[in-house]
Amino acid sequence: MPLLRSRTLSPRAIKWILNVFPPLFFQRIRVREISDDFMSCRVVIKRSLLTRNLHGTTFGGTIFSAADSPLPIMLWQIFAHRGIQVESWLQAGEIHYDHPAATDLLLDFTLTEEEIAEAAAELEERGRFRRRHEILARDRNGQVCARVTMESYIRLPRGSDGGLSAF
Repeated sequence: MPLLRSRTLSPRAIKWILNVFPPLFFQRIRVREISDDFMSCRVVIKRSLLTRNLHGTTFGGTIFSAADSPLPIMLWQIFAHRGIQVESWLQAGEIHYDHPAATDLLLDFTLTEEEIAEAAAELEERGRFRRRHEILARDRNGQVCARVTMESYIRLPRGSDGGLSAF
């Protein structure tokens, strides 16, 4: 696998960028923590007037928005910190609502070394990798309010000239 120059950012920088990103900021979506190795991330959706639907519970689009960005960014940075340039994005997503979300919601994103090793092997062999992840949106009481299935897609850049990695 070619080792190319990659744009590496710190967890603190990624957290700051996401927390001021208008589509997340105005929906009261906050990245609370990102591990130093980018293998885990915690996101909170604060309940507010801006995130409520007609029933007074959290709007489903807000929940989906909170689940959209972290996984592709985590994958991008994991590989960037290992010197491997990749393009990473969310290719598909699906959401199922189990219960109305009447409190703040917590979403935890976790990757394993086995998943990263599998992704690296697929990138080496095929130049691309897809993986589905289920993310649970839990309320303050730990009750699952929504299940979000996200399909992350990463690939080696096409016609790469050794430029900087991007997501």
